Amino acid sequence: MIRFYFHPTPNPAKISLFLEEAGLDYEVVPVDTSKGQQHTPEFREINPNGKVPAIVDLDSSTGKPVAVFDSTAILLYLAEKTGKFQGSPQDRGELLSWLLFIASGLGPFSGQAVHFQYAAPSGLDYAVNRYRREIERHYQVLDDHLAGREFIVGNEFTIADISAWGWLGRASRVMKGAEDPLAHYPNIKRWFQSIDARPAASRAREVGSDIEFKKVNDEETQRALFPSNFA
Repeated sequence: MIRFYFHPTPNPAKISLFLEEAGLDYEVVPVDTSKGQQHTPEFREINPNGKVPAIVDLDSSTGKPVAVFDSTAILLYLAEKTGKFQGSPQDRGELLSWLLFIASGLGPFSGQAVHFQYAAPSGLDYAVNRYRREIERHYQVLDDHLAGREFIVGNEFTIADISAWGWLGRASRVMKGAEDPLAHYPNIKRWFQSIDARPAASRAREVGSDIEFKKVNDEETQRALFPSNFA
């Protein structure tokens, strides 16, 4: 059984969706990042970078545990393990390109947009504008690509769709103040509604809903989430 180290945030949501789509057996291991549990020595053995998600699986050939961290690495690992959601061989280059577009662009810029709009001190207008404009640009790139397409890569559901779903599910938070955050991106909106309507997406959203995570944003939380600010 896969041990899935989880907090209810966009990157772990991607792994929840894959696990539910693939019907894999897994155990949720909560990591309350607001309490700093991602920095414990035990978790750092699994992910030296101290972030969720991470998984521990058993190597089928050796029977030994294998730790995998970073949501994109986990998606690639699970896709190769199961043979699912990899697309066709001729689409491999495009699949990797869009996965890395999400991993190095859409995801991090979304995270920074959220940080500077909600968590950073006031008065950082340049940073707020920088990350909002960049996430809008990334949305437009994806929206243009999705014109006339049902899925991001090829003609079938892949880990590229799973990866993008994780952050686009938080578009209302990323695009703070927008009544309809995807209104200017009709192709993304159509695509997202289609992916979000999948039965596995509904189950994925319920993962961890029975676990009580800390919600108070106090100094402990700030130190846990942004330790470099207190170094």
